[in-house]
Amino acid sequence: MSNTTLTADIIAAEALMILEDNCVMGGLVHRGYEEEFAKKVNGYTVGETISIRRPNDFTVRDGAVADIQDVVEGKTTFTVDKQKGVDFKFSSQDLTLQIDKLSERVIKPAVVQLAHQIDRDLMSLYKYVNNHVTIPSGGIDSFADFALAPTRMDTCAVPQGDRSAVLSPADTWKMLGSQTALYIQDAARGAYREGSLGKIAGIDTYMSQNVPVHLTGSRTGTDAIAASFTGDTWAATKDTNYSTINIGSMSGSTVTLKAGDTLTIADVYDVDPVSKQALPHLKMFTVVNNETASGSAIASCEISPAIIPSGAQATVAFASGVTDINTKVVTYQGAASTQYTQNLFFHKNAFGLVMVPMVAPPGAPDVSRKSHKGYSVRVIPYYDGTNDVSNWRLDVLYGIKCIDPRLAVRASLAADVA
Repeated sequence: MSNTTLTADIIAAEALMILEDNCVMGGLVHRGYEEEFAKKVNGYTVGETISIRRPNDFTVRDGAVADIQDVVEGKTTFTVDKQKGVDFKFSSQDLTLQIDKLSERVIKPAVVQLAHQIDRDLMSLYKYVNNHVTIPSGGIDSFADFALAPTRMDTCAVPQGDRSAVLSPADTWKMLGSQTALYIQDAARGAYREGSLGKIAGIDTYMSQNVPVHLTGSRTGTDAIAASFTGDTWAATKDTNYSTINIGSMSGSTVTLKAGDTLTIADVYDVDPVSKQALPHLKMFTVVNNETASGSAIASCEISPAIIPSGAQATVAFASGVTDINTKVVTYQGAASTQYTQNLFFHKNAFGLVMVPMVAPPGAPDVSRKSHKGYSVRVIPYYDGTNDVSNWRLDVLYGIKCIDPRLAVRASLAADVA
C-alpha cells in the first residue's frame, strides 16, 4: 500500500474514532441535549448555555372531587464550558506515513488522554450525589457488597433499565475474583478485552482508572443544627435544589466540610419519590461548597437536596412530632480527613454530557471538524517554516451536568486507603 500525505480531515476522522472507543462514561450518560442547542453553521464557543427543566411531581387525590395542583417547574442550566485539547507536531516526513502508523505513534496517545479527561470530568459529578452506601472493609468482593447500591436505587424508586456501575480497578478485580467459582465466560471476556464485567443484576458494570477519590473535611461528628429550621418549599428551591442550614457545636473554629461530604440529620427521613411515604432510613445530603467553620459553626451551609417536608415535591419526612430540626444531631459518612474511593451506580438520566462542534476560526485556512454519535473534534494545523514542521491542535468543547442526583448512588469503603 502506497503512502498518502495525511490531511486535517484524515487525522480528525481518526481522532474521532479513537475518542469514541476510549470514553467509558461518555457512552453511559444522557446525550440528548445536543439537540437542544441551536444549529450553528460555524459551530460553538465556550460558555453557550441552554435551560433544562427539572422533573415535576404530583400527588394522587382520593375520591371524585378534583384537587387542582399548580405546575411550578424548576429549571437549571447546561453550559458547554470545557474546552480541552492536545497539541503536537509532525515533520513533513511524518505526514507521508500511513495513517495506522501515525495513529499508533501520536494520535492515539493524545486522544486517549482527552477521553480520560472527559471521563474524569463526568465522574467528578459524584459530589452532587447525596445517596451513599458504605461497603464493608475489604471492598466489593461479593455479590452482597455489590448489591448494596442497587438495593438503595430500588428503595428510592430509580427506574429499572439503563443502569450502569463504574468501579475502581481494585473493586472491579475483587468483584470478578469473587465469581471464579461460577461459569461467567462472557463477563470475564468483557473485563479482559473491554473493561466491562458485563451485566450484574441488570446493571452494566465497567472498570475505570478515573473513579475519583474524595477527601473528607476535618469535621468530627459531634455537630448539631444550631438554628430554627422548619424546612423549605419547592417554590423557593426549584432552581437550586439546596437548603441552607446552620451547623453548630463543631469541634473547632476552623474545621472544614468539603464539597461532596455526605451527612444525615437526626429525625429527618428519606421518602419514596413516588408515594412520598417515609422510608426507614435517614435522608442523606451532600455538601454543595467547601466550608470552613467560624467560631465553631458554619452559619450558612448549603446542602442538597433541599429539605422539603411536605407537598408533591417532598424530599424528606420529619419524625413524628418533629416540626423544627433545631438541635438535631448531624452525622457525617466516613472519618474526618480521610480519602474514599467513589464508585458510582447510576441511571443514564442522572448525568448528562453535551459535546458540540467548535467554531472554525476565520484566520485558520485549514480546519477540519468531525462529529459522530454525539462526539465532536476539531483539528487545525499551522506550519512552522523555519523548522519544517507542522504544529497541530486538537480541541473538543463539551459540558457536563448532574441532571437528577436522585438517580445515582455512591459506594465507598468503610475504611479506604487511596
